[in-house]
Formats: sequence, structure tokens, C-alpha cells
Amino acid sequence: MRLSELHPIFYYTRIEQKRLFRFLANLIERKRFATHKELSTTFPYTCKKHQSLLKRKLGNSDPKLQENKIINLKIATSEIDDVIIKPGETFSFWQLVGKTTEAKGYIEGMQLAMGEVKTGIGGGICQLANLLYWMALHTRLIVTERHHHSFDPFPDSGRTLPFGSGASVFYNYIDLRFYNPTSQSFQIKVWVTDKHLKGAIFANEEMPYSYHIEEKDHQFLKRDGKNYRQNEIWRKTIDKITGQMLKEELLIQNFSEVKYPIPLAPELP
Repeated sequence: MRLSELHPIFYYTRIEQKRLFRFLANLIERKRFATHKELSTTFPYTCKKHQSLLKRKLGNSDPKLQENKIINLKIATSEIDDVIIKPGETFSFWQLVGKTTEAKGYIEGMQLAMGEVKTGIGGGICQLANLLYWMALHTRLIVTERHHHSFDPFPDSGRTLPFGSGASVFYNYIDLRFYNPTSQSFQIKVWVTDKHLKGAIFANEEMPYSYHIEEKDHQFLKRDGKNYRQNEIWRKTIDKITGQMLKEELLIQNFSEVKYPIPLAPELP
């Protein structure tokens, strides 16, 4: 058993240690983080648009937490909306959003931590990270840091994207980052409506490629009395002019414990 599992004080001490290490690493690495915004301009070329429902059934969780999540998302989106990712710059979720505190208006929302569903200040903004990651996969931006939840907490209900295609964030050392290796600039727009979290990535030049994401080999499994879910996420790069597929690559291999009852599944050796 790890020291952080023996008592909460060790767990929270370890968290603060990791946060300090990430803060120092940011200073040492001196990355060019994307911070500039152009509020009155929208780049002319659309790379990807997407939206996700703000409210959907999540097991037996308290619906109030989804109401709280919407408040948290409105604050977080305002920090990211309109940011420009220039050539050579890195987008960092936490460099823009900062720590989610009550002083900023954040309230209790749902969080997934240590294999459990919990609550915490700023909970629910992983939905924004999910949206950003999915859109970035449809651009020439290179994802340099992305984490995923180690377990599947709720049955599918209103899910539109493949299982395991999201991104987990936890201030500040579990981040979502993508780098712009191109000579063009990208602009992120994110906003909240009555029913959806919406977003788009635009570019100042036409992209030569389009991208198609698909799921393969999805299945539920059992091992040692526990339920698991696995799949693969693949991406195809398509030449816009010829329509020819230039590359197919494996992006993600998921194998996560399932925390809800599932249909009969084959037993793994």
C-alpha cells in the first residue's frame, strides 16, 4: 500500500507536492503557452465543431450536481474562449483556467477520483476537457498530454462519442495540452447554451487534411469477479483534395474497470 493511501493527510500532501513539481517544471521548461485572445475576430476556416449535452442520466447521482456543473463550466469556458494557439505554442487547460476556487465563483460538482465518484469545488469541468480533446484530434495540433479516467462510473446514456475518448483534468498536474507544430494559427471558441456545451476550433488558413475518428474492438469483459470495458480509438487522415486516406493510426487503447452492472460478458483468463 502506498503512503498516500494510509491516511488522508498523506494523500493531500502528495497532491500539493505534485502541484509544486508541475509549477516548477513549467518555469524550467519555459514553454510558450497560448494566452493571447482575439475577442472580436473569428478565424475563417472551420476545423471542427462539437457539442455535448449538459444534463444526462448518470446512474443515481444527485441531479443538483449537474446544475452546479453548468455554473462551473460557464466560468471555465470564459477563461478559454477566443484563445489563439500560434505556431510553436502549447495549449494548456490549467494555464488558462487556473485553480478552481470559491473566490472565482466555482461550487461543488461531481469529480472522479481514486476509483470513486466524489464532489469537489469546480467539479464537472472535465466535460470541457473532453470537448477540447475531441476537437483537437480533428486538427493538425499534436496532443502532448492527455489523461483518462481509470474506471467507467456510469452506463451509457446520451453518449455520442466512443467510450474512453475523453480527457481527465485535475489541477494542475493532470493537464490537457496540445502543441501547434504548424505555420498556421488556431482559435478555440467554447460556450454554454441552455442545453449544450459547445465548441469549435478555427484556423487562419485552410487545412489540407480532414480526420475521421472511429472505435474498434469494443467489448465488456470479466476478470476475477470484476467487470471491465475495452476498446481502441483510431484516427484516419484524409487528403481533402484527393479523398485518399494518407494514414491510419491507433490513438488510444482503453481497459477500464466498470462500476455498474453489465450484460453477461466473457471471462478473461
